[in-house]
Amino acid sequence: MRTIYLECAMGAAGDMLAAALLELADDRAAVLQELEQAGIPGVCFRLQPEAQCGVKGSRLEVHVHGIYEGEENIPHKHGHAHQHAALPEISALIGALALPEPVRRDAIAVYRQLAQAESAVHGVPVEQVHFHEVGALDAVADITAVCLLMHRLAAEQIVVSPVCTGFGSVHCAHGVLPVPAPATVRLLCGVPIYSGSVEGELCTPTGAALLRYFAGHFGQMPAMRLHAVGYGFGRRTFDRPNCVRAFLGETEEAGAADTVCELACNLDDMTPEAVAFAAQLLLEAGALDVWTQAIGMKKGRPGVMLCCLCTQQTRAQLEALLLRHTTTLGVRSCLLSRTVLPREERVEQTKFGPVRVKRAVFDAQVREKAEFEDLAAIARANGLTLAEAAALLRAER
Repeated sequence: MRTIYLECAMGAAGDMLAAALLELADDRAAVLQELEQAGIPGVCFRLQPEAQCGVKGSRLEVHVHGIYEGEENIPHKHGHAHQHAALPEISALIGALALPEPVRRDAIAVYRQLAQAESAVHGVPVEQVHFHEVGALDAVADITAVCLLMHRLAAEQIVVSPVCTGFGSVHCAHGVLPVPAPATVRLLCGVPIYSGSVEGELCTPTGAALLRYFAGHFGQMPAMRLHAVGYGFGRRTFDRPNCVRAFLGETEEAGAADTVCELACNLDDMTPEAVAFAAQLLLEAGALDVWTQAIGMKKGRPGVMLCCLCTQQTRAQLEALLLRHTTTLGVRSCLLSRTVLPREERVEQTKFGPVRVKRAVFDAQVREKAEFEDLAAIARANGLTLAEAAALLRAER
């Protein structure tokens, strides 16, 4: 399984993640050219060689209207409510970029996560969270670069180490905030973190949002056949290399571990038909699984708990769907670890027509099962029971 492992022993920022992933790419110049031509207004990218503590790597400079993000006059990139760019404008900007649709979709979802964290911290609606113009464009550039690189590298699994946050305080538009900053803390809920021994902000909100969105699993590096390693440096220097390390390699598929998100809400004032409609929408929107559970609620009311499993990439979309299509006033979420068998789906040609077959392997044992909808269609068309249709398929194979 093609795997990327991100080592965040010095935290993570958008530019550090982008630089580390760029070092894994075979065609760095082509990626930079694609980013330059994407259409982010006033933004240009410069990949600079960097060495810290004798370790060589790269540093990605994002220039906005000729100003480099590392210069002292650039405000901190934390959201604040008195200037310039709101989420709808930023989403429209990203949606119009000349990039593949999956990249634009991922970038908008990451920025929405960032805005949701700022919204929760500052107590304002998501759509009213504003970002400083230069800081917003800089974050758009970092997020877009990481999303494009993830798309190009096409890893089947992304694993992230426990994240070092640093400690102390940081100056931003709101004043002096503790490290990790409140928005960063919000984004890293459920993620293994530690402060480390370096004073200062090591993990930024943008870095946290990207890790939260792309990570399939948090933990130690899995056993892998290593193909490449990239060092993405931040602009500050310490007594150790200030970088994210990105490892690209192949891991064994059997029993692969990943992390999924469980969403749940309690309902006591919806019809069964409306609950079923919402459940179907969740599946169509990419939920890994959807189920309901009968529950007893306050004042003796019978109710139903609607739950789904999803990836971090689809979490925000499915939360919004639950809030829109059910009567709940809130959605609970938690991260769960799971072990997944390698699986595949193929189409078999039978005398009844094409049938999709799911296949999984565990300990050299093969498990195969025809897709229910295809099996049901055969049963209906031929006046058979499901068991009879399955038996006929097994006999033919």
